[in-house]
Amino acid sequence: MTPRPHRIAIAPSGFKESLSAARVAEAIAAGVRRVIPDADLDLIPLVDGGEGTAEALALAGGGRLVPCTATGPVGDPVASHFALLGGPGPLTAVVEMAAVAGLALVPPDRRHPGATTTYGVGELIRAALDAGARRILVGCGDSGTSDGGAGALQALGARLTDRHGRELRPGGGALHELEHIDPAGLDPRLAGTELLVACNPYNVLCGKRGVARVFGPQKGATPAEVELLSAGLEQLAAVLTRDLLPAFAPRAAAPVDLRTAPGTGASGGLGAGLASVGARLLPRYDVLLDGLDLDARLARADFVITAEGALDHQTVRGKIPAEVARRAQAAGVPVLVLAGTIGPGAQDVRAVGVDAYSAILPAPMTLVEAIGRSGEFLADATERAMRIMALGTRLAPVAA
Repeated sequence: MTPRPHRIAIAPSGFKESLSAARVAEAIAAGVRRVIPDADLDLIPLVDGGEGTAEALALAGGGRLVPCTATGPVGDPVASHFALLGGPGPLTAVVEMAAVAGLALVPPDRRHPGATTTYGVGELIRAALDAGARRILVGCGDSGTSDGGAGALQALGARLTDRHGRELRPGGGALHELEHIDPAGLDPRLAGTELLVACNPYNVLCGKRGVARVFGPQKGATPAEVELLSAGLEQLAAVLTRDLLPAFAPRAAAPVDLRTAPGTGASGGLGAGLASVGARLLPRYDVLLDGLDLDARLARADFVITAEGALDHQTVRGKIPAEVARRAQAAGVPVLVLAGTIGPGAQDVRAVGVDAYSAILPAPMTLVEAIGRSGEFLADATERAMRIMALGTRLAPVAA
């Protein structure tokens, strides 16, 4: 009996500011084929709500991208987009916050989360409403902001003012001055629109694990600025709960604690801001993996390869490699993770089903070079990993 080819599922995330999930999957596949030319490869590029989400869902759902210009995170106009999906039911739009307020859109010398804004997210939501969408999915991830969604609410028509009645300036650094939110000008179409937020449920707005403390430093905040942002988000949660949430509470299944409910800290607190106007915060993989038949595809594989730009203590808190490993482990399928960098806490991924992990970069180098050659390095790293596996196991034939 002729042995069948080895089935390998390739289910990676994209690499921020570098490769889309589809290109990551293709690079890994190229590396595998150098060692096992006849491998039966199932490429399953995955998105987590961040960069590439709108395009991926448009391709999967028979939809299209709609280009538009909106306000970027530092206040300048940027070329952006949203997606309109095909299929039955109300017209559904996908707004990818990273496409208008992502960290990649913040120049390195302007990475100050106290000043960046989600105003453009609100503009994209309004553009989706103008296009006829009555169901809008907002993908959260890869944000360059920490304003609690205040900018998005302003773009949607709410007035956020200080104790003197002056409109609040953009950015999370001004939130501690917030005194009142006037909802009178909010776009009335929101009341008839199903607003869904695909978010990481581990991210909360306030407290010891609040979003400013966990992600503020990654976005350029100093320790003092982290505390200012945290205080501002506490104030925002209090004012949202008093001034906005009661008007939209009947739409929610249950009252939402905007400080600590799962997902309220998504994308610098955008989750809380949108929840205050009736959005439902949903675990991102429950939404984004719908229709991919991921569990069955992983279970059919002999081996799974996933990948992420960085593997560290945050990975187990809802990142794609951890989600893939958890599902593959349930099917008894081994998992390899390839990562651009390996940081403190990476070993924690073994507890969620990762059997081995390996770094991609062959030597120390500048970030610019690593990003520019990431596809090449990823294919080479995959080849190295597969040759080590072949040496250790001789890849015995698999019964058909």
